[in-house]
Amino acid sequence: MWFPGRDLAASMSWGALTIERRRAVRFLIGLLAFAVAVALSLPRERGQLLLPDELLRDAFLRTQVHSQPERRLAIIDIDESSLVAQGAWPWPRERIADLAETLLFHYRARGLALDILFPEPGDPVGDARLATLAMHAPLTLAVALSYEREALPVNTGHLPHGNRFVPVDAALDADGFVGNHAGFANATCVGNIGFLPDKDGALRRLPMFSRLDGVTFAHLSFALLTCSQSLGGNSVVIPPFPILQGAWRIPIRRSAEAYTVIPAAAILSRQAPAELLEGRWVIVGASALSLGDRVTTPLSSNAPGLLVHALAISALLDASEAGAWKVWSGAGLALTWASASLLFLLWVLPRVPVWVGTSLLLLSALAWVTGAFFMTAQGGVVPVVPVLAAYLVVLLLAIPYEWWLSQRESRGVLRMFSQYLSPSVVAELMRIGPDEHLQPALKEVTVLIADMEGYTVLTSSLSLVEAVELTQRFLGCLTRPILEEGGTLDKYTGDGVVAFWGAPLPCTDHADRALSAAMNILVQVQETNQQRIAAGKRPVRVRIGIESGLALVGDLGTEFRSAYTAVGDCINFASKLQETARRLPVDIVVGPKANASIKAHSLTSIGMVEVRGAGQALELFTPVNTVKSST
Repeated sequence: MWFPGRDLAASMSWGALTIERRRAVRFLIGLLAFAVAVALSLPRERGQLLLPDELLRDAFLRTQVHSQPERRLAIIDIDESSLVAQGAWPWPRERIADLAETLLFHYRARGLALDILFPEPGDPVGDARLATLAMHAPLTLAVALSYEREALPVNTGHLPHGNRFVPVDAALDADGFVGNHAGFANATCVGNIGFLPDKDGALRRLPMFSRLDGVTFAHLSFALLTCSQSLGGNSVVIPPFPILQGAWRIPIRRSAEAYTVIPAAAILSRQAPAELLEGRWVIVGASALSLGDRVTTPLSSNAPGLLVHALAISALLDASEAGAWKVWSGAGLALTWASASLLFLLWVLPRVPVWVGTSLLLLSALAWVTGAFFMTAQGGVVPVVPVLAAYLVVLLLAIPYEWWLSQRESRGVLRMFSQYLSPSVVAELMRIGPDEHLQPALKEVTVLIADMEGYTVLTSSLSLVEAVELTQRFLGCLTRPILEEGGTLDKYTGDGVVAFWGAPLPCTDHADRALSAAMNILVQVQETNQQRIAAGKRPVRVRIGIESGLALVGDLGTEFRSAYTAVGDCINFASKLQETARRLPVDIVVGPKANASIKAHSLTSIGMVEVRGAGQALELFTPVNTVKSST
């Protein structure tokens, strides 16, 4: 259905016929970008992020951890120096019992966990002492569960009774174990030291609760802090927290330098300062390279396994003291940011130059990475890559699309305006953007209309070739001065021209420019006449009318063809002034409004002249000391 004014409105903006199509393309690009963000944000196995996200988060953590001393925990390290002082591994079971008793009774450790397995019996006395401690003292032994889903799962040693206080519904299923021998079957506290590395081999998550053959186990860190309740000691209340399939991302806040690390040999010789151990939670393990307990963590590619347990214990203690967890998921925030920023970018890209849009896209990406950095510092697990991937879609599709559209429009504008304007004016329009100048608007302009007097009589005696040559040469005399003065060439009228100043680019001296162009036209016509006279041909005369006023200027074409033109009374009046010059002894006739605006030229009054259609005589003007276009 046709509506009045619809075609005109459609023609008023460049490429308006494809507006809906452009919007559809932008919508599809935005939808694709958001779909990519959603797809990459979907939960993965054991709560992992994409590997690039994990690596980026690791980098964030390495810059955010602090080294303030962790005074609630101490690490007893069976290091190389301890092996030199006490002998090669494995140590006699009695020496391990000495180490445990010294820590619990001499140094008054609050609780002790052994990151050591005893799958085979040792010396009976040492085993008996350790078994007694495991039954009656706050000593947590270890069991290593396996999650590899192997065809022949490992089952070594004795599977202990597990932990009665573990929420069974949060447990991760294990398929094998390496436990202590049957002599430790009655140990009160047993914790799992089995690791669950990510696909790149790094340990970022721990199986906090695990289940094997109907028996449920807590991780060594959790068992250490909660086992004292079973032994009549002070318990640590750990607030509830969500477990995704039993895998728990360790909230890393401290560097390795934050922990008190004491060689095991210094404990056995009782040379360690008591204040470093009294009232602290203690974990015993090995960092000696010869024992092979080395893992990759977000902080280091070659960290002792002890550090992972220490980080877990610190995180559990932090949550206990705060009464809540400071770890939270940023997946929803990432999708919210992605949707909001994509809407903004797709709205702004068509409205700004391509380089500005690209800069805004890059700034959005930088802002998101920066925000993710600070959110990580506040405990957020933020997927960065999905949002960046969405931006990549915009960079690869939306930016080239907008560039292609801008080039298409630029070529169209160039084609249209190059018919009307000088190259310098076209270049300026392209620099500032032509859109607003194409929209029809009322503007103050000065119009110049020039015509050859007696064209029909003159060309009737000429051959077609001669008539064409004369017309083209004459129109060249009219056009060059107009473009040199920055005028807009509206149209040719057979043997004449219509031009105006003041649009598309505004200028305050449009009347002076029009008159300068008119005077230069007379000079070029005079030069042409001199050549014609020398060739034995008749000279030609040009008549020029100039007037100022308001006109509707812009793309006033149709859906079939664009046409940048001006419509208004001043155009009609300039045409009548040009006709009036036929019966006047001057070639340039300036109307009263243009005369009032001209500052750079001197004009003289022609007198009161009757102008067709004016209804009364008007005072008209012409410039002083102008050449004659004809002889």
